[in-house]
This record gives sequence, C-alpha cells and structure tokens, in this order.
Amino acid sequence: MAMNLLRQIAGSRLPMSFYRNEDIDRVRVLRAAGLVVALVPSPSHHAAPSDSHTAAQVLAITQKGRDELAKFNYPESAPPRWRFSMPRIKAATFSRHTGAPSVPREPPRPH
Repeated sequence: MAMNLLRQIAGSRLPMSFYRNEDIDRVRVLRAAGLVVALVPSPSHHAAPSDSHTAAQVLAITQKGRDELAKFNYPESAPPRWRFSMPRIKAATFSRHTGAPSVPREPPRPH
C-alpha cells in the first residue's frame, strides 16, 4: 500500500531511492497524489527489461503528505502537544488565614 511506503519514507533520510518496479509504481502514486516530490522514470523505461538502472528518487514529503500522515497518527511515538502547553486559566486558591481568594502571581518578566 502506498501509505505504508509514505510512512517508510517519513521515517527515513531523504533523498531516498527505490529500484524495485513495485516500489517505483507506489512512488508514482504518491507523486500523482501530491504527497511527495519525486523523480520517477517515465513509463517507457519501466517497460524496458534491459534497463536495470532505473530508479525513483523521493526528494521530499509535501505538506499534503504530512497532513495525510497526521491523519494516521504518524509518528505514533510523539506525545500530544497539548500535554506540554501551560494552562491558560488560573485557578483561584483560598488563603487559610483570611478565607479570601488569592490568585497566584506570575514572576515579573524581564524587559
């Protein structure tokens, strides 16, 4: 499947070359879908069995390709970004001595 190849490409160093006819066809599909920037041999080279030095070379993954990968949760090992963001709403704390709510102060920012 072409999406599996896109995942493989995303996890590898670019540029990446493919020599098998099946892989070249998959790179063609990814390129036609606008998911990668690739150099692929023309179909006439694909049909010639004597030319064994044809290869497809993937140069980059497009933003559309990265968006498609994100739909499939790639990379799976990356934690969600919201876990690292600071909360924007500050909860009021109550002082034990007065019972009045007090909002924690932020440290002064350097200018």
